[in-house]
Amino acid sequence: MTGGEGRTPEGGGAPERDGPDLDRVSRRDDAVRAAVEQGLLTSAHPIVALLDVPGIRASAAALHAAFDAVTAPGTPVLHAFAVKATPLVPVLRLLREHGIGAEVASPGEFALARAAGMPASRTVLDSPAKTPAELREALALGVAVNADNPQELDRIDATVRSAVTRSPLGIRVNPQVGGGSIEALSTATATSKFGFALRDEGAREWIVRAYADRPWLTRLHAHSGSQGMPLSLMAQGVAETYALAEEINRHVGRRQVDTIDIGGGLPVDFGSDAITPTYAQYARLLAEVVPGLFDGRYGLVTEFGRSLLAKHGTVLARVEYAKSAGGRAVAVTHAGVQVAARTVYAPGAWPLRIAAYDTKGRPKDGPDVVQDIAGPACFAGDLLAKGRALPLLGQGDHVAALDTGAYGFAHHYGYNSLARPGVYGFAPAGDGANGVRFAVVREPQTLDEIVAESGGAHGPSLTAL
Repeated sequence: MTGGEGRTPEGGGAPERDGPDLDRVSRRDDAVRAAVEQGLLTSAHPIVALLDVPGIRASAAALHAAFDAVTAPGTPVLHAFAVKATPLVPVLRLLREHGIGAEVASPGEFALARAAGMPASRTVLDSPAKTPAELREALALGVAVNADNPQELDRIDATVRSAVTRSPLGIRVNPQVGGGSIEALSTATATSKFGFALRDEGAREWIVRAYADRPWLTRLHAHSGSQGMPLSLMAQGVAETYALAEEINRHVGRRQVDTIDIGGGLPVDFGSDAITPTYAQYARLLAEVVPGLFDGRYGLVTEFGRSLLAKHGTVLARVEYAKSAGGRAVAVTHAGVQVAARTVYAPGAWPLRIAAYDTKGRPKDGPDVVQDIAGPACFAGDLLAKGRALPLLGQGDHVAALDTGAYGFAHHYGYNSLARPGVYGFAPAGDGANGVRFAVVREPQTLDEIVAESGGAHGPSLTAL
């Protein structure tokens, strides 16, 4: 690990804020107009995904600065991006260049991190279902590993006995402090599937003995955050983990646990253009609740994902048809469940903001009209928004689903064999259409690729049985 680098956002070092980020809104509007004018949207590709590169850089800088402000000088800090949030190689490469590592939870995510050039020394493997092959590979390369359960720890025992490893090794605990407003994402409930349940009978004593018996266990990991989780509860989970590290070190009589991984899970405001809560707010809260965590005795690892990328992604789609049903206007678009599955299936937990743009990609004016924003999939619930008040959308206009840079368009859902959209990063430029430059992050999926993924090369295989 290296110390936090305290980078400032590109273009002037604006401080992290918890109000509307007007620069980001302006960049987004410029990018939408440029995407239309430069032909990123076509009849063959009527949906694209856009990533705000200066915004991503600013979030990385804000994360570094927030923890630099509360940690003792020289404290080793690794901010590892949760790859599951936006599993795109160019995104990981960009974050790597801004001092961010990778937290991976599958062989696929590990492969993406390696493809982005992420060093093993800045990679953390967390998963509740690591195979023996995964563990052997991680330990051979020196990737940090957190054991999720006693059986996994047994597997690590066997590997450590048979080969020397440079991997920092630890145990993931569940502090069981409770859940947030979204049950499916709450990782620190009494019955969560993750980690060693710290408050179960005999568990704490077992964990302390496990460290005493294994001097190579030097890390302790917990992840208590999630969307819908209050910061106070997240901080309580970190405090419980810190207290356990102190207990272990007292028991063994030395500073065996030298690094605490506090996970990520900082929630995102999906209701406005504000970035809130901020990393600075969370870091200050932790410094108040767990001051010993930052006095230089412990290295620190974080695993933020959603909060780094969500605000910097936009799905842009053309309105193919405008109609009405039961007196309500309906805009039928090319963005639906395939790019926003959580919103479509759980709209109460995952509402998306929608912005209306005209045929030229300019913000649409006019009186608000209550309308549905429908996707292309063949089921009635495929709605990005229901009963939303927006300027009336017409055929050829455009809709933008905002805050979709994490757990959105990068997690394609193949309903109706709808193609994955192209993903493009953007940044201001001194020339070109609207002064916006685009870079390909992921090519739009072709029909031939859909056929190939669906067994096209094995068409006769079943009829031959």
